[in-house]
Amino acid sequence: MYGSRGAAGVRATAVALGAALLIAGCSSDDGDGDGGDDGASAGITQQPKDAAPFWVNPDGTAAQQVAGYEKDGKKTEADTIRRIAQQPTGEWISPDNAEEQARGFTEAAAEADRTALLVLYNIPHRDCGQYSGGGAADGNAYRAWIDSVAQGIGDRPATVVLEPDAVLHLVDGCTPGEFHEERYDLLNYAVDKLKAQAGTKVYLDAGNAGWGDPDQIFEPLQRAGIDRADGFSVNVSNFYSTEDSINYGKELSAKVGGKHFVVDTSRNGNGPYTEGDPGERWCNPPGRALGESPTTKTADPLVDAYLWVKRPGESDGECKGGPKAGQWWADYALKLAGAAG
Repeated sequence: MYGSRGAAGVRATAVALGAALLIAGCSSDDGDGDGGDDGASAGITQQPKDAAPFWVNPDGTAAQQVAGYEKDGKKTEADTIRRIAQQPTGEWISPDNAEEQARGFTEAAAEADRTALLVLYNIPHRDCGQYSGGGAADGNAYRAWIDSVAQGIGDRPATVVLEPDAVLHLVDGCTPGEFHEERYDLLNYAVDKLKAQAGTKVYLDAGNAGWGDPDQIFEPLQRAGIDRADGFSVNVSNFYSTEDSINYGKELSAKVGGKHFVVDTSRNGNGPYTEGDPGERWCNPPGRALGESPTTKTADPLVDAYLWVKRPGESDGECKGGPKAGQWWADYALKLAGAAG
């Protein structure tokens, strides 16, 4: 059982580089035909900068879904999905055209006087061949990809969540031993390359409150370059409560020099799912809800932000009737948003 497989969620990002450098969502096909309209027509705006300085993509998939529902006269559904579309969420940089994607997202964010939230998820041998298996072909390809992302970001403000599960899977037995040294080298390379960008903050992923003990991962985090990163991320694409995530993060922080951290609260409103197959409780679990909205005003000084790293409404994988990992699933999005307090 790999308790953090919920990081499934890499997206095939379609980049629209027009004069305004607006960015499209992962796919215009939401599975029910309602999400293909221009999301900008949904009237999506930015959150107040003092509480949530991260960029809201006015043309993301959730915004497209809102516009589609409004066009069809489905006001209740549109209002429900707007709870997702109106919040800043992570932009998962896909393998192709990485420089253009990073430039497009950060330029659009800078134009709105906000910070782009980017997720880099392309490490070789990613996700151990499961729903989000894949990644760069080899170390050289990965370094070239990181170089492209860094070039695209430039000196514009960006917060990067680096490689969900990559360190965790070195610890839990998922990633074969022959790949460990290369992975440490690649993560160190990524941290250094990204931190060389003047406006970039980097949070190296560190698992979640349910996978194991901080004693198991703090040394691997150190080997991966946590000392040169801004901090680490917890609960990415998972469902553990904010309280449990903070407790886990604080224990881990004490072992890695007091580093700060961020918490993915995108879908943790009802906590983790505890029924069904333990090996797939993370995958599209029913009865979940949106968690705290993204903000830098958190409950603990060590927590730099609550973030929606996983994009609510995108599938974890082909389980429980879901589409492929990272694809928009309107019915699930409606349930997540509708169950939120």
